[in-house]
Amino acid sequence: MNRQKIVFLDAATYGDISLLSFIKQWDCTIHQVTSPSETCQRLIGQSVAVTNKVVIDRAVFSSAAAKELKLIAVAATGTDIIDREAAKEFGVRVCNVPGYATQSVAQFTLALILELATRAARYGAAVRSDAWQKSPVFTLLDFPSIELKGKKLGIIGYGNIGRAVAEMARGFGLEVLIAARPGSAGPIPPGRILLQELFRQADVITLHCPLASQTRNLINAETLSLMKPTALLVNTARGALIDETALIHALREGRLAAAALDVISHEPPPAGHPVIQAAKELDNLIVTPHTAWSARETRERLLGEVADNIRAFFEGKPRNIVV
Repeated sequence: MNRQKIVFLDAATYGDISLLSFIKQWDCTIHQVTSPSETCQRLIGQSVAVTNKVVIDRAVFSSAAAKELKLIAVAATGTDIIDREAAKEFGVRVCNVPGYATQSVAQFTLALILELATRAARYGAAVRSDAWQKSPVFTLLDFPSIELKGKKLGIIGYGNIGRAVAEMARGFGLEVLIAARPGSAGPIPPGRILLQELFRQADVITLHCPLASQTRNLINAETLSLMKPTALLVNTARGALIDETALIHALREGRLAAAALDVISHEPPPAGHPVIQAAKELDNLIVTPHTAWSARETRERLLGEVADNIRAFFEGKPRNIVV
């Protein structure tokens, strides 16, 4: 009996996590990276494609190369890289992995909030540059720091990650404000507040909502104008939730105290990307390379779930199906 054929399109995404369990079970072809021009060719004869960031659009689905494709196993929670309507039209199932990165993203979010509040890394850099050794007193006070206890943390997006962030934040004495779902109609659920009120009240805002038409550029010139000039902003969700030009202007002009971004509009960023340029110039902007999700345990969990999804599909009991 022939083994089912599976292709990994961007295995480099998973770092040093072994794919041996896949190789033992199925006929696997592994590509570390795949460019758009290579996608179709690499799907020829494959039953399953595993992708984290490689786009599979209508043109791919309609190509002869994809005629044997039965399942796309998205190694992520978000499935915006897949043309879901086309997948349905061409009879290809799509599954994802919900909830695998909750702990990793939540703790990284808190790490960014703590860094904005304490500037610990900047003080560490000052030691490496000999600034402390040259100080006339026992300490350095070069960077402003604040206490989080008693401050208000506004959470936009209250799924698994948002809830985990709230639990951790309360341990630091933060008061948690939860925004009503952006774009939702009807009464506000108990325990939530209007988005506009959250922008006005919060000392720290963290984004954990999915990217959709209602949330694209959610942080823009108008919403930034509602925020306190002392407020901090953290985004570990999707880059396009923020109008980056408006954010940079607000940071430059002191209308927002600081921001930390783990995601931006184009990843990896092209040369001259405005956010990267701003991060080199501004002391109140931290940018990390979409790494909040990447704890080793998280990546192991992710691939374990991908394997379970594929196995269940071949056994006729599909799980985590989104198309």
